[in-house]
Amino acid sequence: MASIEIKDLGHVVLYVRNLERSAAFYRDVLGFRQIMPTPGGEADVRFPAAAFSSASGRTHHELLLIEVGEDAQPQPQGRRVGLYHFGLKIGDSDDQLRQPLARLGEAAVVVAGASDHTVTHSLYILDPDGNEIELYIDVPGVDWSDPTLIASPVRPLRL
Repeated sequence: MASIEIKDLGHVVLYVRNLERSAAFYRDVLGFRQIMPTPGGEADVRFPAAAFSSASGRTHHELLLIEVGEDAQPQPQGRRVGLYHFGLKIGDSDDQLRQPLARLGEAAVVVAGASDHTVTHSLYILDPDGNEIELYIDVPGVDWSDPTLIASPVRPLRL
């Protein structure tokens, strides 16, 4: 039997404690366009949720947040099974990676790390519920189709 052919990674769905707080983070800090409900509007679904698309508008939605309440279990710390982080490409130059640093600081967003992966340069941040997000740029001129580069040692990134 042939394997399934994946065309794209379509969207990410996250459980969040407080929908309003998380929607504000993804909309106002990271710049996602909230498509449902419209900001300040009521959801058209039977549970508290919000959907977002990126500036590219490449698909119906790329992020869905579902509220589970303040009493939800916290993110486990350390080595564990499950989601480690998800990556959001924000450009193709280190200048495009430097630009959001001031905004992240204004919004008191935790910057958990910065890495040079040879093929990408990355900032790692935490959302209000502790989900880790990689903001990255593709390094110009690097042949990322070379599989040996994907396994390159990770080095600290200095912006």
